[in-house]
Amino acid sequence: MARVKRGVTAHAKHKKVYKAAKGFRGRRKNTIRTAKPAVEKALVYAFRDRKRKKRTFRALWIQRINAAVRPFGLTYSRFIDGMAKSGITVDRKVLSDLAINEPASFQAIAEKAKAALAA
Repeated sequence: MARVKRGVTAHAKHKKVYKAAKGFRGRRKNTIRTAKPAVEKALVYAFRDRKRKKRTFRALWIQRINAAVRPFGLTYSRFIDGMAKSGITVDRKVLSDLAINEPASFQAIAEKAKAALAA
């Protein structure tokens, strides 16, 4: 059986890890033994934080909506309840954007939600 030299494949595998470790500090960027676990850990963080990012943005939208409905004499939870009762289905991202960029249309939604709570 012929002898197999693995230099080419090993080099290619290492190259892939080094590319992912670009920008790391110290030996983590250019020594395979330290770069490999560092890259694996970075990928774990990236996966986790893609999920966390969604939570963080939702929390931000809720805070913005809460701040926007306070002048109309509502809290966030009462506002959402009023929207559900009035049959308005607009997600929090859009509501937050409306509160910032189009206060008049947000006010109309807030008034409808308030009216639905009173009825």
